[in-house]
Order: sequence, then C-alpha cells, then structure tokens
Amino acid sequence: MDRINEQVRRELADILREEVKDPRVDIRLVSVLKVETTKDLKYCKVYVSVLGDDEKRTEVRQALKSAAGFIRRELARRVNLRNTPELSFVMDDSIEYGIHMDTLFRKYAVPEKDADEAEAAETKEEPAEGSVGEEN
Repeated sequence: MDRINEQVRRELADILREEVKDPRVDIRLVSVLKVETTKDLKYCKVYVSVLGDDEKRTEVRQALKSAAGFIRRELARRVNLRNTPELSFVMDDSIEYGIHMDTLFRKYAVPEKDADEAEAAETKEEPAEGSVGEEN
C-alpha cells in the first residue's frame, strides 16, 4: 500500500502541475503532502497544503472538487490499478503550522551569546569523590 500511495501522490502532484488549467490551482502555492488509499482501492484521501489565507484555501478546495473527475480520469490513464479510487481532497495546514512555530521559536530564542554562557555555567566541574574534607 505504501508504494501505491507514493505512486498516486507523485502522479497527482504531476497532474496538478501539468494538466489542471484552473487558475485557482496555483501549483506554486499547492502541495500534495500525503495520500491514503483504502485497501480495496475504492477511495483515496489526498492531503493538500495551500499556502495563503482562508479565502485562497476555499478557492483551491472548490477548484479541486470541480476538477476531481478530470483528475481521476488522468490518474486512471497514468497508473495501472485494478480500480481507480474516488478522490477526496483534505486541506492540511501542517506546513503553515510549522512555519508559524518556527517564527515563534525564532522570536523567543535565546541569543547565542547568552546560550553559551548558560551552558558554561551548567557544565562547571563538580567536586570529585574523595575530595578534601571527606574521611575514609
């Protein structure tokens, strides 16, 4: 199933890039992240990431929904499967979430000089066993 999912993901990305002529699907802003196909190959969830605001996501969702039949037909032509799965597109915002988290980390990150000083303070040598003051 992993090989089928990866092949379908690659082909869908290629179809979106080369075949879909809808101006709402700007391939620079749309990425096919993951594909989950059922074992009987009847249904396929396509996780799509769209960079942009909610309005852009809504436009892309509508464009993909209206082009689903065409995309499925192209997929059937390119991939030799027993059944060509029915496609359902799911918006995935994990890339935007990652960008948001990275921005927060950078905003609240400790400057490198302070981090080096804090690390040096933590690694000061502790007294070894059998040091002065202990009786054996």
